[in-house]
Amino acid sequence: MADPRDTRPNPAQRAGIDPRLLEILVCPATHGPLEFDPVRSELISRKAGLAYPVRDGIPIMLTAEARTLTADE
Repeated sequence: MADPRDTRPNPAQRAGIDPRLLEILVCPATHGPLEFDPVRSELISRKAGLAYPVRDGIPIMLTAEARTLTADE
């Protein structure tokens, strides 16, 4: 959990995503945890091998919109 005294924006905040939202979102395919990739602006599900796009700060949590992760990701 983040230090409440730290006022620096984290990568999710810089991308316009509420960090509290990231704490409750899960992969729609596996119901497992997600990681935020600030470089690609995606939510990563390692268990499903999928990357869900984040557009304008809104996670697109549709498996049809997800990108399949490559072996080196």
